[in-house]
Amino acid sequence: MNMPTKQIANDLFFASAEEFLREGRSVELRVKGFSMRPFVRNERDVVVLSPIEGVEVRKGMVVLFRHKGRHVLHRVRRVGADGGLVIEGDGNYRITERATTEDVVAWVSSVKLSGKGGFSYGSCRWRVRSVWSLMVKMLRTMAVDIKRKLIG
Repeated sequence: MNMPTKQIANDLFFASAEEFLREGRSVELRVKGFSMRPFVRNERDVVVLSPIEGVEVRKGMVVLFRHKGRHVLHRVRRVGADGGLVIEGDGNYRITERATTEDVVAWVSSVKLSGKGGFSYGSCRWRVRSVWSLMVKMLRTMAVDIKRKLIG
């Protein structure tokens, strides 16, 4: 059974979401935007955000973090010894964000796919979908680089 949804302003949603997460509760978020495609799809897939407290941020995790006054949902590409993070969207072309573990608000513990079930972090399906998404990113990046070199 599908639950009814309601759209609210981002600042109101994320203020409430952060409060729920601080209370130890999970929050569901319908994905908006294309920066994590094909891992998750715009306005179709739902991510389950879980509290980050007590969870070690690791390479490959998809996290919700604060960046330049916004909340962004992207994949951790590198974790530095000092807690510094390099984060980027699977669908972005050569764009990375820098953050710290303190900027991370939540982590994606599972994904609900529109009409196709879902998967949890660390599961075989998560790993396969992550590899697929990162392969598509690599091929897309190579294609754009080649096109830019040819066009000049």
